[in-house]
Amino acid sequence: MFSNIGHIIKVGARIGGYLLFIILIAGCELSFAQSSDGIFRVDRINALVIILVFSFVILLYTKWAKAGKKMFIRKIAGLDAVEEAVGRATEMGKPVLFIPGIQEIDEIETIAGISILGRVAKITARYDTPLMVPVRYPMVLAAGQEIVKQAYVEEGKRDLYNKDIVRYVAGEQFAFTATVNGMMMRQRPAANIYMGAFFAESLLLAETGNAAGSIQIAGTARPEQLPFFIAACDYTLMGEELYAASAYLSHEPLMLGGLKGQDLMKVLLLVAIIIGVILVTFGYGDTFISWFKAV
Repeated sequence: MFSNIGHIIKVGARIGGYLLFIILIAGCELSFAQSSDGIFRVDRINALVIILVFSFVILLYTKWAKAGKKMFIRKIAGLDAVEEAVGRATEMGKPVLFIPGIQEIDEIETIAGISILGRVAKITARYDTPLMVPVRYPMVLAAGQEIVKQAYVEEGKRDLYNKDIVRYVAGEQFAFTATVNGMMMRQRPAANIYMGAFFAESLLLAETGNAAGSIQIAGTARPEQLPFFIAACDYTLMGEELYAASAYLSHEPLMLGGLKGQDLMKVLLLVAIIIGVILVTFGYGDTFISWFKAV
């Protein structure tokens, strides 16, 4: 009984805090609306509303994920094939090649690629499969080594970890490409996984891997490189599928909450855009804006 009362008080205090924050914002806006040096911009209230709704939705989905509520995530064939590709490499006694893009660590695509590398490293550690991770920048090297080491430790295979799994190759784009292509043709990895930002080297890497007979899984948010990966790889993650990969593979509540919250916000924004287009099409746009400002 007392635990229920405590929970009710806690939830009530949280809701009261949210309401107090909104009332405070509204009060400040009313106070400074007529002032030329007001601290708030009335024309940006829409941004405030979107931020509040977005934050609430992500927190709500994260809470549901932590509570164990089942959440639907669309099947992504390329990610489902990762374990199959590593399994094939294990059976053949050949390595897995993983390339986390060719950009620096401050690029969001590189961060996504490094995150996926951690999941792949766990699978290779579990099956005692050799893993090769060539990189182009020192900071990516350091991050990759730490991620792979953590994966091996979590799988209880600390003794199998070697810092040369993640290796610096070259700082120039096509020198890096030529070196990696040589690795493919000499060592013939059973699976090649490309996840991150790629440019003109994408087709060179993918065609070489295809010629070496490897299963190839690629993912990038660069639309101009997608046709090359689609043509030469077995599976391709397109656009935001790359960013959703970490949540898809790990099913961690924080990642799932963010992913589902973003999806819901996209739906809400799409509905708002459609309503706005309809209003403007039938000549009610200016009327609606005038009414909204009056409110």
